[in-house]
Amino acid sequence: MTTTPEAGLTVTHRRYVPYSHAHYAGNLVDGAYSLAAFGDVATEMCIRTDGDEGLFASYSDVQFRAPVRAGDVIEIEARLVRVGSRSREMDFVVRVVGRGAPERGESAADLLEPAILATTARGVVVVPARG
Repeated sequence: MTTTPEAGLTVTHRRYVPYSHAHYAGNLVDGAYSLAAFGDVATEMCIRTDGDEGLFASYSDVQFRAPVRAGDVIEIEARLVRVGSRSREMDFVVRVVGRGAPERGESAADLLEPAILATTARGVVVVPARG
């Protein structure tokens, strides 16, 4: 079942960032990790609104504001901001909502309040014409 695509519709995912994705010192993951997560929430948005996975056409204004690390729990959000005949423009956000606390033990972790704003972007996805 699909819903009518309307500005303001939001899709949110949460996931754990595995240590196997760390690429840099300090267990940092690369920025592409956030972009891949944006693709996942955009796909769900398009399935919900159009019954199709859609195809990413572009990103703009990508901002890496804070690091994402292995061991983090991140929240990824897509908010529909513009609906065209075939295009869907969305704002994206990655927030770090949980982070490992190795100073307290190997498996210690904390929920973060407030969450850390890590990555933002705007993107456009295209879907097939409605028939």
